[in-house]
Amino acid sequence: MRVQMQPIGRIANQVPHGTTDVRWESVVSTVTIWPKWTDGLDGLEEFSHVIVIFYLDRAVDGRPLRLKTHPMGRHELPEVGIFGTRTPFRPNGIGVTTVKLLRREENVLTVQGLDAYDGTPVLDIKPYLPRGDRVADATVADWTRRLWRMLDEAS
Repeated sequence: MRVQMQPIGRIANQVPHGTTDVRWESVVSTVTIWPKWTDGLDGLEEFSHVIVIFYLDRAVDGRPLRLKTHPMGRHELPEVGIFGTRTPFRPNGIGVTTVKLLRREENVLTVQGLDAYDGTPVLDIKPYLPRGDRVADATVADWTRRLWRMLDEAS
């Protein structure tokens, strides 16, 4: 089976590829959707949050894929499988982030909290639906709490 996707737009922000220690939750980005898809955005402005699906085009660098990693390259955290992290180094470089939708102007969405570098291709946009997307009793691995404390202390 072969899967092919075409970008529907591109992300723009002030975060060039390779930048580290970014506080993504405060980054404001524009998501420009190609004009032929503009009508498909109608009604999206009624939502406070959207889900942006994007292609991690610069995470593919020819290195062999490692199935285990230290989250965010921090060796003080346990080595875990890539599917238990948000590492961009994955078998299929797909990123997914729920972001705050600040505004829509025609084919341009302004969002906050998108953890993607400037120039990243967009694959899809979906509205965030609390009834289907929110999980009230979700749990996370202990190392995530340690990581969040480290990030808070660094800022």
